[in-house]
Amino acid sequence: MKVLTRWSNALMEKYLPDPYVFVAILTALVLILGLIFTDSTPMNMVSYWGDGFWGLLAFTMQMVVVLAAGHVLANSPFFKKILSNMASKVKTPARAIIIVSFISIIACWINWGFGLVIGALFAKEIARKVPKIDYRLLIASAYSGFIVWHGGLAGSIPLSIATEGHPFAEKMGVIPTTETIFSPYNLFIVIMIFLTLPFFNRWMMPKEEETVVVNPELLNDDVEVDEYTIQQKNSFSNRSETSVILTVFIGALGLIYLIWHFATRGFDLNLNVVNMIFVVLGIILHRTPRKFLAAVNQAIKTTGGIVFQFPFYAGIMGMMTASGLAAVISEWFIRISNETTFPLFTFFAAGIVNIFVPSGGGQWAVQAPIMLDAAHVLGVDYAKTAMAIAWGDAWTNMIQPFWALPALAIAGLKAKDIMGFCVFVLIFTGIIISLGFLLF
Repeated sequence: MKVLTRWSNALMEKYLPDPYVFVAILTALVLILGLIFTDSTPMNMVSYWGDGFWGLLAFTMQMVVVLAAGHVLANSPFFKKILSNMASKVKTPARAIIIVSFISIIACWINWGFGLVIGALFAKEIARKVPKIDYRLLIASAYSGFIVWHGGLAGSIPLSIATEGHPFAEKMGVIPTTETIFSPYNLFIVIMIFLTLPFFNRWMMPKEEETVVVNPELLNDDVEVDEYTIQQKNSFSNRSETSVILTVFIGALGLIYLIWHFATRGFDLNLNVVNMIFVVLGIILHRTPRKFLAAVNQAIKTTGGIVFQFPFYAGIMGMMTASGLAAVISEWFIRISNETTFPLFTFFAAGIVNIFVPSGGGQWAVQAPIMLDAAHVLGVDYAKTAMAIAWGDAWTNMIQPFWALPALAIAGLKAKDIMGFCVFVLIFTGIIISLGFLLF
């Protein structure tokens, strides 16, 4: 295994470009495939790209906030102490890889936005405490937990079809989460990944002489507060910026809203709610507006990749959907399927489409009409078909830099640093997920 991961890492470091270059190559590839396999003209493809370019603008802002707010929260004295205490109990590199993987899987199953940030932050803190640990594998392990998100409590597809009036309600009805998230096959997949993936990640640990370590001093995130304004002690601006009263007011406002939200809507932990939790706790734990804003200024530096790369993926989504290229891929898998293999091939088709359309909601909108019609003809359960698309969407995230950007920004790494390990996570989890759809 160590020989294979060494080869994979060397291959990725040599050939995998920066995520922006990667998305530019994907853009060119989708444009060419659209011209070959659909009736679209070159001008059609260009217009589909341009029309879709800003389609993820709201989601891009959500991701910027979840990354920046998570970073701010982690840099609060209270949270830094918690992470430091947890990390100090980890004594060996092997145990660090296992524990980070477990934490990441649990957190991502609860909520993917929460898990992406918490996993990377915890891994970064461990890197400060545990010597001789391979930093690449540590961050890859933190990211690997993301594989379970669409089979978890915040999975966008199972939650969507459990909602009255969802876009495909007339075709498939309303399907409760007992038939999706808490179904036997989904629980089998999640539990098997939870029990085995941390030890698989541990198995990928390179030899000591091949371990890539990081200087702990380079991971320092201490927030520096502007000393110039602090000296203006009697000015209104200084008093207001160091006022605990404002923090108490905004913090109380946020906490009251969150209590009301969960009391009236149940455990609705969507991305906006996660962001609200992160922001409110960040404000409270930094105590004064000045310290909070200093942490924000530092955190916002990590969001550049998201701001300028997500629109390109939105453009790719526009070409994939409007040209019908996503439908062509899905229909090819349908033609080779039967009642038994249909969920498995749906999973594979979704995995391929996800490389070009890395958005659970967007992918569901593209593939659902085709796959649900095929499921009806073949007599396959709609719920299982939906979860096959959901798991396909989650699966190839392991080799898609789109979702790795938040973790990489926190860690200060590039995609090629972790993708060599992620390829084997893809293969390993692909076997488990496939078995889940074949055995149940």
